[in-house]
Amino acid sequence: MKHMTLTLRRTITALFLAAALCLQALAAMPDRLVPCGHTAGIKLYTGGLLITALDEQAPAQRAGLRAGDTILKIDGARVSSVQDASLRLSSGKSVCLSVRRGEKQAEFYLTPEKTGAGYRLGISVRDNISGIGTITFFDPETGVYGALGHGVAGLTSAQPLAISGGVLVPSTVTDVKKGVRGTPGELHGSFDVADPLGSVSQNEPHGIFGKLTALPQSESVPVADASQIHTGAAVILANVDGKETREYCVRIDKLYPQAENGRNLLLTVTDERLLSITGGIVQGMSGSPILQDGKLIGAVTHVLVNRPEQGYGIFLQNMLAQCEAYQ
Repeated sequence: MKHMTLTLRRTITALFLAAALCLQALAAMPDRLVPCGHTAGIKLYTGGLLITALDEQAPAQRAGLRAGDTILKIDGARVSSVQDASLRLSSGKSVCLSVRRGEKQAEFYLTPEKTGAGYRLGISVRDNISGIGTITFFDPETGVYGALGHGVAGLTSAQPLAISGGVLVPSTVTDVKKGVRGTPGELHGSFDVADPLGSVSQNEPHGIFGKLTALPQSESVPVADASQIHTGAAVILANVDGKETREYCVRIDKLYPQAENGRNLLLTVTDERLLSITGGIVQGMSGSPILQDGKLIGAVTHVLVNRPEQGYGIFLQNMLAQCEAYQ
């Protein structure tokens, strides 16, 4: 009997601890956030040299390197820029490259080829990736923000690119390539690199995250629980012209609460103003916040290529779950 009592106490204690941990996790999630909807220039540093192309039968290809690999070290010394690599290859001696391929690392030994201009491995590399996307939210208490609703993938994989950091800069939408059936549209913009908006610290399957350096004065709204989201009328915030963010009407057609691929809801753009400018959802609108019943419920993530007026969105709770600030 004494053993049973002790076992029961341990079980109850374990249940209380589990409940406390759950409550602690829930408490970390914000109750209110500021929906944004403005585009931004996103620059991600690869933490090495990302191989974007290889020359046929050049030393790098013969050694087994591939597009999408990231060179981390040359002869044991870290490289973070094209200039670093050029200096270390200038002697023409054989080198050992430490390379990241997906989640694995390997070493490759190769000898640069002599050309009229010096020595080469036969690869094209870059130390950063940049583009345009939309900021979904920011936290007025901490400056933490989330954007895109999906990660920035590598060249040969759907998995988010490993990064060493990044920067967010102001952007202005200068032109829109309208989406048509079979061909996705796209926002084109100019960036102001001299005045960063903030940093990028995470590139995750459900968004990029970081901190803003200055917080604009904006109204926060309640964050919806997944159980509060329903089919029917909603709005998105999008910046498809200049620097202005506007509200556009959409309809949520279907919900996929269990989906883990960032496609928790199917939506249709019903606003003729947006349809006349973009044809629906276009590249660069990823991250546009979705609001329903006055609450922030998620972000636009994908467009249906053959039906550009339709696309998918992710529940905001799933974005927040991958942000380190709320873990």
